[in-house]
Amino acid sequence: MAAFKLPLSYSPTVARARTTGSPLVALESTVITHGLPYPENLNLARDMEANVKAEGAIPATIAILNGKIQVGLTGSQLETIATVKDAIKVSRRDFGLVLARGVPGGTTVAGTLHAAHLAGIQVFATGGIGGVHRNAPFDVSADLVELGRTPLVVVCAGAKSILDLSATLEVLETQGVMVIGYQTDEFPAFFSRSSGLRLNARSDSPQEIAAIAKAHWQAGVNSAVLVANPPPAESALPYDEIEAVILTALKDAETQGIHGSATTPFLLSRMNQLSGGKSMQANLALLRSNARLAAQIAVALASPENQVTI
Repeated sequence: MAAFKLPLSYSPTVARARTTGSPLVALESTVITHGLPYPENLNLARDMEANVKAEGAIPATIAILNGKIQVGLTGSQLETIATVKDAIKVSRRDFGLVLARGVPGGTTVAGTLHAAHLAGIQVFATGGIGGVHRNAPFDVSADLVELGRTPLVVVCAGAKSILDLSATLEVLETQGVMVIGYQTDEFPAFFSRSSGLRLNARSDSPQEIAAIAKAHWQAGVNSAVLVANPPPAESALPYDEIEAVILTALKDAETQGIHGSATTPFLLSRMNQLSGGKSMQANLALLRSNARLAAQIAVALASPENQVTI
């Protein structure tokens, strides 16, 4: 295959960080383009970037703009992504289409993983990863495959609780993804701190996670290290309470014939209605928390003893 120039464009802040070797944290943009209404989406994006900066790292929100993979957004670009009406959800398969047509795009977990790796970023913060859908074991998110072939530390609050969490963990194991509970022995259930599913690995410090990631990649295992960070206790929802909401939302989706890529946005919106807004508040809190932890891990990875090139 002929060598191509990568269609990457860096914000001035990210470009400086790459030059100086400052720690970077990738942030996705589908939560901005498709996950939340305006202006909540813009406020969240700004909060996540501020939380990354507060921990000593540089945020690199990734999106598709003007036929380029934009790594790091200026204030005006962030506003554009938050208000654009026709943005495309960009997973790995969608880059060529969106870039060639020059249309705006918000990168999913899989899309952000791919773009961040192209840009040489080693840490990524998101909310919840995709996974195996309930009652549809053939419906497996591209996020899981991408995690299996992309060497980044990914901080999340587990998989979205609308999914089959047990099956999702099984696929992650098959894909060779190390899953580490951060200060927990259980896989969090996104809105809830507990799922009842025990993990094989736990770490209580960002520094140890960085050391594990370094050893993982130096052993030639080019998959992600998935850090499962429970949502903050003050905003987390009891598992039984949110499970009842999920079951109702799933039934509503089936009744209305919602399927495919429209399923997750519909379910999250319906759950917010059914929970009286509590699910959205938990979602916002866990995203901010994950940004802080990802920055701490990025700072630890950038220390001389942990630097590793993949």
